[in-house]
Amino acid sequence: MNVTPHIEAAELNDADLDTVSGGVAAATAAGLHLQVAHLEVCADAGIGVSAEGVALGVNAHVGVN
Repeated sequence: MNVTPHIEAAELNDADLDTVSGGVAAATAAGLHLQVAHLEVCADAGIGVSAEGVALGVNAHVGVN
């Protein structure tokens, strides 16, 4: 009995990959890091646009060290 797993590999070029994943039409990101004495503030935001729609992410962090 042959118990070797059977794996098929396929090559995708960039154009084919865009149709599979939806591709990204535009994307941008920005970030801020500020540290004054023992106070630390970090924030970032990003947006991406594709055929599926718009994705927006925002993150913020305030800490004392």
